[in-house]
Amino acid sequence: MDKHQHSQKEVRVRIAPSPTGDPHVGTAYIGLFNYVFAKKHHGKFILRIEDTDQSRSTKQSEQMIFKSMRWLGLNWDEGPDVGGPYGPYRQSERTEIYRQSVQTLLDSGHAYRCFCTPERLEALRAAQRASAQPPGYDRTCRAMSVCDVEEKLQQNAPYVVRLKVPLEGNLSFVDELRGELSFSVAEVDDQVLLKSDGFPTYHLANVVDDHVMKITHVIRAEEWIASTPKHILLYRAFGWEIPKFYHMPLLRNADKSKISKRKNPVSLNYYERAGYLPEVMLNYLAMMGWTMPDGREKFSLADMIEHFSFERMSLGGPIFDLTKLTWLNGVYLRALEDKDFLQCLRHHLLSDDYLLKVLPLVKERVEKLEDFMSYSDFFFTGAVTLTKELLIPKGKTADDVKAIFEDLLVVFDGVLDWTHDTLDAGLRQLCQNKGWKTKELFMPVRIALTGKQATPPLFETLAVLGKECCRTRLREAIKLL
Repeated sequence: MDKHQHSQKEVRVRIAPSPTGDPHVGTAYIGLFNYVFAKKHHGKFILRIEDTDQSRSTKQSEQMIFKSMRWLGLNWDEGPDVGGPYGPYRQSERTEIYRQSVQTLLDSGHAYRCFCTPERLEALRAAQRASAQPPGYDRTCRAMSVCDVEEKLQQNAPYVVRLKVPLEGNLSFVDELRGELSFSVAEVDDQVLLKSDGFPTYHLANVVDDHVMKITHVIRAEEWIASTPKHILLYRAFGWEIPKFYHMPLLRNADKSKISKRKNPVSLNYYERAGYLPEVMLNYLAMMGWTMPDGREKFSLADMIEHFSFERMSLGGPIFDLTKLTWLNGVYLRALEDKDFLQCLRHHLLSDDYLLKVLPLVKERVEKLEDFMSYSDFFFTGAVTLTKELLIPKGKTADDVKAIFEDLLVVFDGVLDWTHDTLDAGLRQLCQNKGWKTKELFMPVRIALTGKQATPPLFETLAVLGKECCRTRLREAIKLL
């Protein structure tokens, strides 16, 4: 039995993605290791939605997370859509639980109300920057008398609630993958637990939920190591048992930078749209830092569960290499029986659903059936063939087009509701902001995304191609420019 074997308590693990933007390949990576660990130990895998950032969270994004995780086959035992004994599983629906928890800390003297205005805090930060001091709250309200607090409350003065962090000493904890890590408490701020709008901060919600949902092992990305001391201080303030922590190495680009949508497609929607098989995605993500005992590179989810142990985890930043993933996908595809390959095509690129979207756009221009392919080929190919000259309208330079395409990528990233109307509005707004005429932008976009000057109506075409395909082709056009 390895040292990561659990005690008699039921193993309960979770992933807690934020529903902001597209479902991220990093969520699938962390989700996979949580899922496998739960299955290995006959435990429970929980999906919780961390939507305390109300300004950025959307229902569409939440639905995409569900869809992508199900596409991969990482099904959860408890979650917002399947229920469970420790719900609700959306943080926005748990605010009462957080308020009660904060009240407990106020009553026990582990937290205090801070009435400092945003202006005062901004001035404090500016002064700290100017004198090269580390940023942090100066604890002005920590010493406030009970009478003064009462008076402020009577005046309905807005406040946040902060944790009383010990003023000296060290805090150490065991990271199950890294051993003991130690932090000086002086580096930990009196963090805000409850914002003035009554919503919890990420740290409070995270700890309260993990405790209430009886999470035994917290398996998450290494970027959370720096927050763990704050979490442990909170567990201690509440007098709660602390779970075991495993901080997984971050996925990296070839240049060792953290993977981001600027360099690689990171949206799971992209991989599903491009026709990567879900079992390939899981196989590849499993190899990010973990190896099978016999060293083989092609294995199933069931194989991984059977042989899984954190002992086989290496901590160097694993390189998420699109070329290698694509190679592996090819290995899987070539191993399929012809009829299974056909099923994949039918399910995917040649599904009735997709064909019925393409047909109305091209039917008007077709005189014989064989015209269909030559007129609509760009709906079915991965990349399109581009010539640089065609992308540059009269009176503009390659740099002009490159710059506006980069702005357009940002516009595309922000569109969750990928329809004719939102795209039309987005591109027109971009023209207005940049002082371009619509025809100066629309033609280069048409060419970049279809490889042709004559196509069905632009926005209908973009709507059918889908966000992932459009983003990928736009990136290719930017590289060419």
